[in-house]
Amino acid sequence: MNRNLEAVLVVGASGLAAFGVTLVNLASGGTVDAQVGLTFVIFLLGFGTVSLALRRFAPRATPHLLPPLGLLAGIGIVEIYRLNPVRAGLQRWWLLIGAAAATATLWWMANNGVAVLRRYRNLMLVGAAALLALPMLPQDWAFPLKGNEVNGSRLWIVLDLGLVDLNFQPGEVAKLMLVLFLAAYLADRQPALVTARRRLGPFRVPEPRQLIPLLVVWLGSLGVLVAQRDLGASLLLFTVVVAMLYAATAEAGYLTGGLLLLLAGGVGAYRSFDHVQRRVTAWLDPFSDFEGAGYQIAQGIFGLGSGSLAGAGPGLGRPDLIPNALTDFIFAAVGEEFGFAGAVAVVAAYGLVVAVGFGIAVTARDRFRKLAAAGLTLVFAVQTFLILGGVLRVVPLTGIALPLMSYGGSAMLGNFVLAALLLRISHEEAT
Repeated sequence: MNRNLEAVLVVGASGLAAFGVTLVNLASGGTVDAQVGLTFVIFLLGFGTVSLALRRFAPRATPHLLPPLGLLAGIGIVEIYRLNPVRAGLQRWWLLIGAAAATATLWWMANNGVAVLRRYRNLMLVGAAALLALPMLPQDWAFPLKGNEVNGSRLWIVLDLGLVDLNFQPGEVAKLMLVLFLAAYLADRQPALVTARRRLGPFRVPEPRQLIPLLVVWLGSLGVLVAQRDLGASLLLFTVVVAMLYAATAEAGYLTGGLLLLLAGGVGAYRSFDHVQRRVTAWLDPFSDFEGAGYQIAQGIFGLGSGSLAGAGPGLGRPDLIPNALTDFIFAAVGEEFGFAGAVAVVAAYGLVVAVGFGIAVTARDRFRKLAAAGLTLVFAVQTFLILGGVLRVVPLTGIALPLMSYGGSAMLGNFVLAALLLRISHEEAT
């Protein structure tokens, strides 16, 4: 594949999004209206701008990443439009903002390269800590920037602009900054982590001075997320840190220790938080409390089951019966209206993105770029697995947004920047 074919596939993804909106209009008795044209233009402008930026600022970047991202965003906007046209309009604008951020990232790194992120690792750590702490701001004080609690979790900040309030989830950007900090730290400390060892009974462990700074950062971030009751992001961060330690050292002991800590943390969270108990109960047997904790998962199962092979068609199903179908359960909505075939296409697109990301990491020669690509891909992959696994009852539901498909502006922005970083890394490795 080359840049020209990439551009053709981007146009195809834009056309698919517009065609899906057309089908939703026709299903509700409407016609081809301005929403169809607006969807096509915004998708073409957003992804087309990133494609042009790649030609100018990273011409040797892999052409295999942008088309599946466009496909996922296109299917997502069709379902969001079907469920809530107003939210779909907002999502389209966030797509443009995300594309602008990705373009700005590629432009900035054209002169500085990814290595500049390694030099400013401590600044990224401070920025990530500040972003994670922002939702803890009071909700009722006089300043325009306030924290916001939604469904018992403090994940959002609200910027009061007078005529309108701007809601943002800073953790979506903070997790990228934490991954880049970890990549820089582990790249600098990799020889010491591998060679400098002490005996602890039958085990050989790294020198404490090499791991203690990393553990302090990790536990501090987890502490803030637990205080905000954002256990899904806590699980995501924990998994990524353990996996990056393994990637940096190839020591299976990190995986074993991480699994034991994960089990212990899961038991502790189950005993400490009522909403975790409800989610585990709903995961094990959603029909035991059908009208309560299990209602969302049960409706998702009904939606997936009624989709059959080809689905009811965009606009012809009833995904509106699924609570939070715009965010947590958009995959169930896709399964109902696009069927098993559409659901498999979505999973295949996510699999292609993850495969390309890990391919960039495996072939990278520079240690920092290798770890950064692995960490960014892990964020995308683990987040996708947690939400798809929650919908399909593989794991308990965590409430994490499905990348590029779920409604949410901060998540869209973060995923565009993540893609830009991966593309820039692939360009530098190919140069």
